[in-house]
Amino acid sequence: MTGHGRETRQGGDVAARPLYTAAERRRRDETVWTLVQGVLAPLQFLVFLVSLVLVVRVLATGEGAVAADISVIIKTLALYAIMITGAIWEKVVFGRYLFAPAFFWEDMVSMLVIALHTAYLAASLFGLLATSPLMWLALAAYASYVINAAQFLWKLRQARLQTSSPSDAGTRGLAEAAR
Repeated sequence: MTGHGRETRQGGDVAARPLYTAAERRRRDETVWTLVQGVLAPLQFLVFLVSLVLVVRVLATGEGAVAADISVIIKTLALYAIMITGAIWEKVVFGRYLFAPAFFWEDMVSMLVIALHTAYLAASLFGLLATSPLMWLALAAYASYVINAAQFLWKLRQARLQTSSPSDAGTRGLAEAAR
C-alpha cells in the first residue's frame, strides 16, 4: 500500500482500491442500516435547507431568531442520528465503527461537522453567544456539513463507477449517498 485507498501495481502503476470488497458489498446490501441511512440523509438535508433559510433570515433582518435556533437544534439532532446510525452501518460493513479505510477522510470531516454543531448546541443552550455570532457559528457548521455531504456524494459516484456487476444495479450506492 502506498497510501489510503491506493495500491501499487507492477511497473509502478498506482490504481485506486475498490471501495468495497465483495464481502463488504454483500454486507452493505443486506443490512437494514443501509436503508436507515438512505432515509435519514435526505431528511437531514431537507432540515438543513429549511434551517439555512431561517438562519440567513436572522442575519439579514434580525427577525426569527427563536425559529432559527430551534431549526439548528433540530438539524443537530438529525446529524447525531445519522452519525450514530452511520457508525453502526460502518461497523456492520467494514468491521469498525469509524475510520474504515474506505471512509477515513469522510469520517475525519464528520468529526469537524459534529464539533461545530455541538459547539452551537452548547452555545445556544448555555447562552454563551449573542444571536448574531450564534447564527454565524451555525453557518460555519453548515459549511462543514456541505463539504462532508459532497465527500459522501463523491463516494457514491465512485462506488457506482466501480460496480460493474449487473446484479448490483438495484442496491448499490444507497449507503454511500446516505453517509
